[in-house]
Amino acid sequence: MTNSSTPDDRIPVIVGVGEIVDRPEKITEGLEPLTLLEQALKRAEADSGGKLIGDIGSLDVVNFLSWRYRDPEMQLARRLGITPTHLYYGPVGGESPIRYLHEAAQRIARGECSVAAVCGAEAQSTATKAERAGLTPPWTPFAHDVEEPKRGAAFQKPLAVKLGVFRPVTVYPFYEAATSAHWGQTPREAVAESGQLWSTYSAVASQNPNAWLKRRFSPNEITTPTADNRLIAWPYTKLMVANPTVNMGGAVLLTSLAKAKAAGIAEDRLVHIWGGASAEEPRDYLLRDQFYESHPQNAVLQAVMDLVGGDGRKFDAIELYSCFPCVPKMARRTLGLGADVQPTVTGGLTFFGAPLNTYMTHAACAMVPKLRNGARLGLLYGQGGFVTKHHALVLSRQVPQEALAQDASVQAEADRNKRAVPDFVTEAKGRGAVESFTMLYGRNGDIEHGVVMLRTAEGARTLARVPPRDGATLAHLLNMDRTPVGSSGDIVTADDGVLEWRVG
Repeated sequence: MTNSSTPDDRIPVIVGVGEIVDRPEKITEGLEPLTLLEQALKRAEADSGGKLIGDIGSLDVVNFLSWRYRDPEMQLARRLGITPTHLYYGPVGGESPIRYLHEAAQRIARGECSVAAVCGAEAQSTATKAERAGLTPPWTPFAHDVEEPKRGAAFQKPLAVKLGVFRPVTVYPFYEAATSAHWGQTPREAVAESGQLWSTYSAVASQNPNAWLKRRFSPNEITTPTADNRLIAWPYTKLMVANPTVNMGGAVLLTSLAKAKAAGIAEDRLVHIWGGASAEEPRDYLLRDQFYESHPQNAVLQAVMDLVGGDGRKFDAIELYSCFPCVPKMARRTLGLGADVQPTVTGGLTFFGAPLNTYMTHAACAMVPKLRNGARLGLLYGQGGFVTKHHALVLSRQVPQEALAQDASVQAEADRNKRAVPDFVTEAKGRGAVESFTMLYGRNGDIEHGVVMLRTAEGARTLARVPPRDGATLAHLLNMDRTPVGSSGDIVTADDGVLEWRVG
């Protein structure tokens, strides 16, 4: 059955998904990202049961960081022997695969193309091993003259960079501490929720043939620091963060319903795109009003719930982005789902693997078979930056009741809920109340220093260091049975001009 108000050539459907995982015995046998992209696309075409690659009119390539090419999207098109009218290699962002899928579907709905592809790949495992061994893999020559894309530190304040809180693993803890305090959890309860959630992700990865780490971990194994599972930034151990050292490629093929029928693709292979939503925060995370919720995330998830009648429980196949536990913990609450949520069809960025920006390509590849095999409504929620960029998409085997909307932005709704942003200062004195905090650890497990995000007596925001010698303040911050968020202490200026904070 089709939506009678929309012609078949304007109804986008996903028809094929393909993945490749490369585990070479020798470094020199490792496949480069371009080859992984090409192979994933060919596997997606084979999965569709049709001959579609030659008709690709829209090709989006997810940004990759393990190797640098000049115009990789053009090189891939040449390898495939195609000349798409839309050819795009995008910026860094974990939400980007979902955005590209959504935009590709919209192009088909507008009649701009009849076949579209979204693909991404990384070969970080091989690239890292080659660098450590002093080898140059026999790949397309590295494009040294191509500028590296802007990432974390480029958008952050100098003080954040100086204190080490400019990378994902050191910024997400601010959300972790602030959200758990807001929800009334003790740190012990918050860590326990993270461990249980991550154990659920690992269980799915253990059954996914494309996962990098096919092993189920118990909550305690995940949250307990050991020599092999060291603390990186409080409260995150190694098994609570994304693992980018993988070699993977993924691809999704879309076409119109009319083209799918003409190609003889079986109806039970088709997955429909109902719609989705996007919104974002400022790149500088210190320009946000607070850290216990994300207005863009809320607006995006509310919009996709509205597509299915306003109830997040209607989704029976879900992928909640999982770079760090706070993201799916926040998302499942907005969706109205309990702690027993099944948050993934893929396995998560720790266990399935985190091919950097393209994890959600693999999530789409895992979602399609779920829908083909009986799930009714699928939710793909991707996120990028530091809880910065958000995009979600609703998929179903059922034909949508309405034509695909062309405006996916819910930015106005997100901005409407934003409260006043405190001024950021680098000079302060007197009392300061903890807005959030983290602790940075060395490879030997010792604390390098703590970082507290403070609100001054005047209501301004600042960052302050807690030196490792200040045992009383460290113990206060790391109390597992009482959150330090909201507690007050003294702000002082250290000899190097950096603010420090001590409890008292």
